[in-house]
Amino acid sequence: MDLVNFKFKKNYGQNFLREQSIVQKIVDNADISDNSLVIEIGPGSGMLTKALVKKAKNVICYEIDKTLKVILDEELKNFDNVTVIYDDFLNRNVADDITEYDYDKIYVVSNLPYYITTPIINKIINEKIDVYKIVVMVQKEVGDRFAAKVGSKEYNSLTVFLNYYFDIRKLFIVSKNCFIPKPNVDSIVVSLTKKTTLLNVDDLDLFFKLVRDSFKFKRKTLRNNLKDYDLSKVEKVLEKYDLDLNVRAENLDIKIFVDISNIL
Repeated sequence: MDLVNFKFKKNYGQNFLREQSIVQKIVDNADISDNSLVIEIGPGSGMLTKALVKKAKNVICYEIDKTLKVILDEELKNFDNVTVIYDDFLNRNVADDITEYDYDKIYVVSNLPYYITTPIINKIINEKIDVYKIVVMVQKEVGDRFAAKVGSKEYNSLTVFLNYYFDIRKLFIVSKNCFIPKPNVDSIVVSLTKKTTLLNVDDLDLFFKLVRDSFKFKRKTLRNNLKDYDLSKVEKVLEKYDLDLNVRAENLDIKIFVDISNIL
């Protein structure tokens, strides 16, 4: 892997992992089953890709930077179970891309570009790509938000959104010194495993709008953030949990949001 003359592109958030031990930890934690399809977004120099192709039946990679083709062609030349699509993952019809593959489970395993981490995960959810497990390395503060506990300052609408669909675990921190070029902050590897049973929500659009509105102004109470809703109904639910309208959204468990949504 010769990156000596490679021009890293800030606009693509390119920070390539250079520690093989970290790669192995990511793959081990993904626990990829034999007859599986793995999606990797931003393979970069192919370091993680080479470990994934040894575990999965097939790997499909999305790489926006076409100048990496020379490096990836060389790194992956000995593997016939990997396809690299040189395009922006966010613009792809992923459901179409994966139709030709036969698999039991889909995994997403990636070192995600920091600037598009949330849009990528939103796309996977919104396009109903039936992913069994996501194991991604993200900026530490983003990972902290994904797995935040109720009542913490990191807990926000994204936390609730992701926890509706996934069981989320923080796995391990990766020092910024493990990358080339070195980013400004440390990273964290998180896993998101699809929940086998989802909470019973009557209207998903209303539920997620309620959650977004509840967190609209972080320091304001539900009384202020939800003034366009029927507050008497909201209050009725809160009372069941010994709470009132002066509570802030960061102190509400996902089940409380579900109950409020279902009564509106």
